[in-house]
Amino acid sequence: MKSLSKTLYEGTSAQPSRAALYLRVSTGRQADSDLSIPDQRRQTIEFCKARGWDIAAEFVDAGLSGTDENRPELQRLLELATGGGSPFDVVVVHSFSRFARDHFALEHAVRRLRKHGVRLVSITQDLGDDPMSVMVRQVFALFDEYQSKENAKHVLRAMKENARQGFWNGAAAPYGYAAIAAEQRGAKTKKRLAIDLVEAEVVRLMFRLVLEGDGGSGPLGVKAATSFLNERGYRTRGGARWGIGQLHKLLTSPTYKGEYRFNRKVWKTKEDKPDTEQIVVPVDPIIEPSQFDALQGRLKARNPKSTPPRVVSGPILLSGLATCASCGGGMMLRTGKSGRYRYYTCATCAVQGKTACKGRSIPMERLDNLVTERLAETLFTAERVKAILTGLLERQASRSADHTQRMTMLQNKAADSEGRLSRLYQAIEAGVVDFGDETLKGRVTALKAERDQAKAALDRAFAELRPDTRVTEEKIDAFARLMRENVTQGAVPFRRAYLRSVIDQVEVDDDQVRIHGRRDVLERLVMSGAAAAAVPSFVRKWRTRRDSNS
Repeated sequence: MKSLSKTLYEGTSAQPSRAALYLRVSTGRQADSDLSIPDQRRQTIEFCKARGWDIAAEFVDAGLSGTDENRPELQRLLELATGGGSPFDVVVVHSFSRFARDHFALEHAVRRLRKHGVRLVSITQDLGDDPMSVMVRQVFALFDEYQSKENAKHVLRAMKENARQGFWNGAAAPYGYAAIAAEQRGAKTKKRLAIDLVEAEVVRLMFRLVLEGDGGSGPLGVKAATSFLNERGYRTRGGARWGIGQLHKLLTSPTYKGEYRFNRKVWKTKEDKPDTEQIVVPVDPIIEPSQFDALQGRLKARNPKSTPPRVVSGPILLSGLATCASCGGGMMLRTGKSGRYRYYTCATCAVQGKTACKGRSIPMERLDNLVTERLAETLFTAERVKAILTGLLERQASRSADHTQRMTMLQNKAADSEGRLSRLYQAIEAGVVDFGDETLKGRVTALKAERDQAKAALDRAFAELRPDTRVTEEKIDAFARLMRENVTQGAVPFRRAYLRSVIDQVEVDDDQVRIHGRRDVLERLVMSGAAAAAVPSFVRKWRTRRDSNS
């Protein structure tokens, strides 16, 4: 085998003269230590020098798994090698496992390179191209793949146990949290998630925008909330503008209600793993669970996949609300032959027949009037709303205590940042340090940003205690009067928007109609002065530039 390798690589006629080095480490820690990559580089350079090969290029993938084919530098190497006029004749690696830890991926790449006259050479597994060498290389690749999977299995097992004990696995903590040292176990520092006071205030603002609005409008959609944040200078931890998908992911993460889930997705396919494989790590919540669940319901209700546009914009008042008490299915519109008479009828019975549901029908005008008049007479009265919201003032008092604690902590953080900045200025004035130092300038800038962020968070916390953000008897009276008017008067989409904002279901039985709603929804509407019932709509966005179908 050795003599064959010499014939292939050291013979004068078939000797490759241009080599490309491919270097890789699989973890960020290995990349940060800066030891493995330099060692691979040194050994591969010496290997090439011993054979008289010129090094034409170098490709480095630091901190990327060998089981992942989508490595930027690997793909660039393959594109150059197979794109015609390759700048090198041989690819040199420390071992085949550096190139790939997947048997099929390695063989595919080897054959792809060979088709364009480029060889893959390992300096520690020097093989030729005869059938036995090919078989040995494939055996090496199988062992590398097996070892990689075994290592991954044991690492994941250790990380899952670490998560069960409540410790943090990962690099960057979710926005709103910081990974802090919890305890020391030998040479390892165990970390836990703790609330970042400044970022947490921004997270609370995000949830408030989508649930209640900005104070001058009703609840905002994710897109409008993203624009609100970007227009007012709110930035991500890395200083970038917020994106719609990024904000939606944050708003739907259960971490913020105190349930961080580890081992949630398959890293290759991004599919959710079964609940039995996920580890729930309790963390301090930034958002109350009831508030978080309410927002998820609102996002789901706004999704066109779950709420068709006809339910929002159609001409039927109780569309999407009226259900059959027998089967739980929706009630659909049916008309007489002349089209003069309109009825709500059980959709299950109409579509599947009486074997699925015995069915029932009720004149549309009669049901519409029953529901709106009942709501106006019994629910939307100041006395009834006050009775329902009896416990709200008690919760407001407890939240006031929580706000006081939050503001004290934020005041301390702002004072600490201001104090450090002041001491730094004093050192500059005294000539202890030179302000021309670029590192010092960066430190001053960072401290200023930290101070300004803490003060902005403190201002937002103060704003939450303003009288206009609290439920009062005046607000309850105004809410009841406004809702009475808006559910009984105006266009159908307008009235339906107000109905859908406060009730979840109108259950139609043979002898009674039951109206279902939630107390927490009513509380939010009173808090926002019924602005939360702003009419939603679905807008078709095709032909936005009017450049087709004219």
